[in-house]
Amino acid sequence: MTPQAITVPTQSGPRLRAVWLTLLGLTFLLAQAMVALAQERPGSFADLADKISPAVVNITTATSVSGPAAPNPMVPEGSPFEDFFRDFMDRNQGPNRPRRSSALGSGFVISEDGYIVTNNHVIEGADEVTIEFFSGEELDAEIIGTDPNTDIALLKVESDDALPFVSFGDSDTARVGDWVMAMGNPLGQGFSVSVGIVSARNRALSGTYDDYIQTDAAINRGNSGGPLFNMDGDVIGVNTAILSPNGGSIGIGFSMASNVVTNVVDQLQEFGETRRGWLGVRIQDVDQDMADALGLEKAAGALVTDVPEGPAMEAGMQSGDVILSFDGTDVEDTRQLVRVVGSSPIGKSVRVVVFRDGETETLMVTLGRREEAETAVPASIEQQADPEEAEILGITVSTLNDELRTQLGLDEDATGLVVLSVDEMSEAYEKGLRAGDLITEAGQQKVSAAADLEDRISEAQEAGRRSLLLLVRREGEPRFVALGLEEG
Repeated sequence: MTPQAITVPTQSGPRLRAVWLTLLGLTFLLAQAMVALAQERPGSFADLADKISPAVVNITTATSVSGPAAPNPMVPEGSPFEDFFRDFMDRNQGPNRPRRSSALGSGFVISEDGYIVTNNHVIEGADEVTIEFFSGEELDAEIIGTDPNTDIALLKVESDDALPFVSFGDSDTARVGDWVMAMGNPLGQGFSVSVGIVSARNRALSGTYDDYIQTDAAINRGNSGGPLFNMDGDVIGVNTAILSPNGGSIGIGFSMASNVVTNVVDQLQEFGETRRGWLGVRIQDVDQDMADALGLEKAAGALVTDVPEGPAMEAGMQSGDVILSFDGTDVEDTRQLVRVVGSSPIGKSVRVVVFRDGETETLMVTLGRREEAETAVPASIEQQADPEEAEILGITVSTLNDELRTQLGLDEDATGLVVLSVDEMSEAYEKGLRAGDLITEAGQQKVSAAADLEDRISEAQEAGRRSLLLLVRREGEPRFVALGLEEG
């Protein structure tokens, strides 16, 4: 069919001609947009599914489980079935008789020589792991290594033939709204494909190194360990968890981002275990009150609460420093810093920019290995002052004495101000301070007497700051709390 020609009026004046030309331009742009939209939305995912299905596998595990025998059936004494049931129970349900437990999951092949990625929870504790391929072939797998922190496991099968495999993509390029395809073995039904979009990125559930892609592609039990593909057929995530009130898919699934997985897989393949970088600090996020107290322009970075013996201490890092940059990467919060440090090579010397006393300072830190890190040892602090009590900022504090040290389980050389009580109407109470807490620093300076705390308050007010930063320890765990200052 020949498109109908449109004639632009030429005899009605320049204004009408301009209007027509504008309408024509808008019509052309709209037509282009519709064509582009049609090109971005695939008419079918069949070609992509055909391409990547051979590399996706079903995983079956078998585990020996010992436990108490099941309760005997109630059979009336003297019944003709009494001897039959007794013999049956003796043969099959003896005390603590081992049982075989099985589980199902998914995975995918990442190399032609048989390396397979799945979730750690799919194969954890398994005695036997069997891989079923798309062709129906089955092979036994060896567990090469696992990482419970990211719930990733690496397996290996031996095959005479080169195996079809898929490659990892760059999860950082995935955008909210992009099409994705999940593949796996949901509910033991065999190979299955579901399609959706990236619903959100950088989700955290409960792990230290979490970086999940959220998707509405259907993910159910049995999909664990399966791949999440982009439209190029690259793996950008490992399907790991769902959020559901009933155990079924409600369109909120989580896949561990490939840029986390690839680093773990490389280490498992080379060493059989993970080897993460270790900075050697305790940290917490910086909120706006803390930023005001510290003199920071914005609430960002990671506030160092403690520096035990380790790489950071050797480099001169101090409690109260705010880590702004690590190895050239701006630090937004503690979660990001932990991930970046963990993915850095052991023994690497990195530049760490900290904010200290109103200025930035660059430290060179040689990273250790997190898995070998020793238990943190609190930094030594000054000796105690004479006992005294005072009420400041809604907190009743006292210097330490032997009795309080014993009650709080503190070391002999511990010093600071013990919180005896907190006014429930005060900001300090709202921010979590409680009786038994130990205030060791105020305004990033050590305090051992109530006068020290009052001096820090005066100094902060004279500097025009609206809040004061306190370093508080509870059962040995440090954290910073910023309390507002009344204008005086």
